[in-house]
Amino acid sequence: MQLPIMPGNAAPRRLGRTSVMLTPVGLGGGPMGDMFENLDEDKVRATFRGAWDAGIRYFDTSPWYGRGLSELRFGEALRQRPRSDFILSTKIGRTFHRPKDVDNFKGPFWYGGLSFQERFDYTYDGVMRAYEQSQMRLGINRIDLLLIHDLDVPHVGSADLVAQHFLDLERSGWRALEMLKHYGEIQGIGAGVNVLGTIPEMLKRFDLDFFLVAMPYTLIDQGPLDLEFPLCEERGVGVVIGSPFASGILATGAGVPTPYYRYTPAAPEIIEKVRRIEAVCAAHNVPLKAAAFQFVLRHPIVASVISGAVTPEQAAENVSLLGVAIPDAFWSDLRQQGLIDTRAP
Repeated sequence: MQLPIMPGNAAPRRLGRTSVMLTPVGLGGGPMGDMFENLDEDKVRATFRGAWDAGIRYFDTSPWYGRGLSELRFGEALRQRPRSDFILSTKIGRTFHRPKDVDNFKGPFWYGGLSFQERFDYTYDGVMRAYEQSQMRLGINRIDLLLIHDLDVPHVGSADLVAQHFLDLERSGWRALEMLKHYGEIQGIGAGVNVLGTIPEMLKRFDLDFFLVAMPYTLIDQGPLDLEFPLCEERGVGVVIGSPFASGILATGAGVPTPYYRYTPAAPEIIEKVRRIEAVCAAHNVPLKAAAFQFVLRHPIVASVISGAVTPEQAAENVSLLGVAIPDAFWSDLRQQGLIDTRAP
């Protein structure tokens, strides 16, 4: 596979110890599940074309995004392309079913999406059913990377449920993932991470190839440098960064009426920290968005950063951020002012 070189001479990167090479910027599928609005299908198609034309060749989605809608949209766009020209990842952990009250069903979280009821299932049968459902929604018979999704308290609901799902995964679900990899159906097994503590728990139990870190490592917060990332480095485990804009505030800045951090209105201390980061950006003429993107890619175990887009312009802008020149003095000033961890590359 010949992947394009991105702006700033950003070459493709190997994902951990796998043979998979990723473009440094990928397209995340959350917004394509109608996260914030009911998207027009022509607009969706144009966004995929814009991402492809900008050089993006890594595409990440999930059955959870829009309860299947994101996968349908990714499949429509990608199956028109030569299969050898892109890397595709999706996730397991939920299966989707006809709701009991068909006429009045309104699922949680998504503004729009499809009318199917999710069910958490990390057993062997649950993993295989999720994998097969994803192939059918995508209309693509090869998925490169498969991730364990949302095995944490905020998504599952309680510590007891997390513990039960971990047992299901240990007893049988992991065997399904290993079998898919052994027989070459997938090239790598990953896990999505939303909160600190998930990576060590996963690595105690499973020989994972990579993590998709959706929130804990950004220009605002570098908690994984304490334990999580050193563990990954020791084991040759790769990392993909999701939500580089921390769900909003690192894209909009702190000056908008309601800046968002971790998908909720940002706390005053977060707003103040971002204001101080913006002041350093202004002093060095560095766009905040470019700083957010390039910061996470500076870590050697990070292979790609993925961000959602709902317009062609957003997709192209994400890639263009790699070409913004950022002086070393900018990072030094952030360190000296205590705005980023001194251990951050």
